[in-house]
Amino acid sequence: MNNYSTDTPIYALATPLAPSALAVIRTSGQDSISLLANAFSRSKALLTAKTNTMVYGSILAQDGTTIDEVQLCVYHRGHGYTAEEAVEIMAHGSIAGLKRLFLRLEELGFKPAKRGEFTFRAFMHGRMDLTQAEAVEEIIESKGITSQQAAISRLEGKLKKVLLSLKEEIINILASLEVQLDYAEDEILEDWVFPTEEIKSIKERLKTLVGTYRTSKLYSEGAKVVLAGATNAGKSSLFNLLVKENRAIVSDIPGTTRDYIETWLTLEGIPIRLFDTAGLRTSSDLIEEEGIKRSQSLMEDADLIVYLVDSEHPLLPEKVNNKMLVVYSKFDKIAHPGQLSISTLTGEGVAELIKRIVAILTDGKAQLNGELAIESERQEKLLSQVIVDLEDAENHQDVSVDLMALYFQEVLRDLGEVTGEVTTDDILETLFSRFCVGK
Repeated sequence: MNNYSTDTPIYALATPLAPSALAVIRTSGQDSISLLANAFSRSKALLTAKTNTMVYGSILAQDGTTIDEVQLCVYHRGHGYTAEEAVEIMAHGSIAGLKRLFLRLEELGFKPAKRGEFTFRAFMHGRMDLTQAEAVEEIIESKGITSQQAAISRLEGKLKKVLLSLKEEIINILASLEVQLDYAEDEILEDWVFPTEEIKSIKERLKTLVGTYRTSKLYSEGAKVVLAGATNAGKSSLFNLLVKENRAIVSDIPGTTRDYIETWLTLEGIPIRLFDTAGLRTSSDLIEEEGIKRSQSLMEDADLIVYLVDSEHPLLPEKVNNKMLVVYSKFDKIAHPGQLSISTLTGEGVAELIKRIVAILTDGKAQLNGELAIESERQEKLLSQVIVDLEDAENHQDVSVDLMALYFQEVLRDLGEVTGEVTTDDILETLFSRFCVGK
């Protein structure tokens, strides 16, 4: 990002490069409107268009022939996503036509945008802070409604507002220290007193925020859940019941499932990558044996193993660990009091199973129910460091006022890095390079 200029006009396709009814091409940067007017059939209408309005016309090739009929969304400086002069082109979703439009834009002086460049410019122009910029990518990558809604709240500035409030409290503490430094000792009526209760309150709020990180990542990225157990334990029946369709073949013949199948589903807002695996047993069949090896490999990488035990012929796992949930199947035939049991035939016990799965994956922590949460590892590390900074200040209450001011300046610096008020080119380049082109 060294020597980066936001004046350069850029463009990027904001929708997939695939046949579709409509495609959107974003442009942004100095003179975007006048540059595009040079190839627009109704140049005067575009040049005089007010911000947040649309203009219909055609993009023309150098020889005056029509490349495509389009609708142009016009944004003057200070408006739109980047807060720069910008035009968004709504064209037909023809791959050939889009490639011709790209070439024409480059002829007009637009440069292809890099990953995340539009959001980077929005950040540079103060349209959003870094927490909001990260929220843009988090919205795009979210796999469930819960995580998407949480990311929307961060984009709307809820996290920014909380951090600004904390910053204000730290600034007030620093201001009280500056008073001590600015006046002679005999001019000050009373000594500076360490704000113990205020620091305790700030730390508690930060710890609550940091504590949401793991759960938030779970709701965003999802969890890998493997259904395992001996043959005919009911794994495929449970798989079909959870996904609500007949994806897996169900049969009384042992070894029916020879390879794993997988699908995504959502359990109480958590995206789950669910695997149905081959039954665990000793087999002379080479294909089935390979399927069993794959099942064992999946079990090693799983976030949670739901190990099914046939109530009629109970074969328990050799080892039970904290990422394994033992479930007795075929509850409709034989009951096992005191054990988590289900019946895929009647559905009995399945609701309790889902509840237990969610509890294990969230580690017993509260689920996301609209409260403010963080999903960024960068934010989690920096906010944890702010807590350490505050504890350092607490542990050195006997130092001089000028040294104490340095402790709180460090708190302020790390807090500023979360929002992007304090940052480096390397951090910005790493962060925005994760974005897709067009964002």
